[in-house]
Amino acid sequence: METTKWILCPICGRKTHNKIREDTEMKKFPLYCPKCKQETLVDVERFIVSVCKENI
Repeated sequence: METTKWILCPICGRKTHNKIREDTEMKKFPLYCPKCKQETLVDVERFIVSVCKENI
C-alpha cells in the first residue's frame, strides 16, 4: 500500500485539498489553501514541502 500525506499550508499549517505520495516531485507548484485563502509556490520532494525562494 502506498503511503500518502496531505500537503499542509506553509502559512496557516492546516490541510489543503492536495495529497502527495513518497515519490511525488513538484517544482513551483501553486498551492492554494482554502482556509486562509492564500496561494504559495512550493517545491515538493520525498514528503518535504518547501516554499519557493521566488515567492518571498
